[in-house]
Amino acid sequence: MVLETGEWLGPGQATALLVILALATIGTLAVFAVALVAYRRRRTGVYLLLTVALGLLVVRSVLGFGTALGYVPMPVHHLVEHGADVTVAGLVLYAIYRTGQVGSGP
Repeated sequence: MVLETGEWLGPGQATALLVILALATIGTLAVFAVALVAYRRRRTGVYLLLTVALGLLVVRSVLGFGTALGYVPMPVHHLVEHGADVTVAGLVLYAIYRTGQVGSGP
């Protein structure tokens, strides 16, 4: 049995989407947990940036569930998720930039 979903999903689509969202959420939570442990061990700015970026991916997954279940309107979904995409990309690029400054090269 599938919970009631938003009007934009049919029953077959809802089942597939919810399974994919569940797998994505489990995966991102696992990677986020590893990042948290790594940050706690290293306590550097680069690890913090990457942990925040991975945390935003968890937020995206939760927001996806809210949208699929009809709790989050589609315009809000798009604004927040695409805003998170830009933020994640910026955080990762900045972490790479900061890491490049520390070493002397290959």
